[in-house]
Amino acid sequence: MIGKPREIIDFLLDQNSEDIFEIKKKKNLRSLNANGYAWKLCSEIAKILGITKEEVYKKVIKESGEFEVVPIKVEAVEMFVKSWTNKGLGWLCDIQKSKLKGYVNIVIYYGSSIYDTKQMSILIDSLVQEAKMLGIVTLDELEIERLLNEYEERI
Repeated sequence: MIGKPREIIDFLLDQNSEDIFEIKKKKNLRSLNANGYAWKLCSEIAKILGITKEEVYKKVIKESGEFEVVPIKVEAVEMFVKSWTNKGLGWLCDIQKSKLKGYVNIVIYYGSSIYDTKQMSILIDSLVQEAKMLGIVTLDELEIERLLNEYEERI
């Protein structure tokens, strides 16, 4: 039985054949993590829509991501928004009117960097649905499930 790398190379060279052999490490597409796949979809969607992948990401965060509505005093809005949005690209704010005098409601969106498997699944599902509507080929459900399980194990 041939087992050591040098023995394998010697065996192949001794065959006196005109074959060309190439040795590479196996690349497994499923090794992409959930965040990487989300960004891949954002990039592909962006190309078709003629916008940036960051715009696609922000759009999907607002449409299917995690959020809360927080009442904030009007004079504190600027500092709060600056502090919140400095956390990352997906940490977004929308300002809305409030029924409380001297307050506004801020819809705060959480970036995907803190998402658990269920939250990331919802985000990726939203991207997959948009990608499919645009004719972009996506991973099948089983591959996405494996991807999300990898993400869960990483945490």
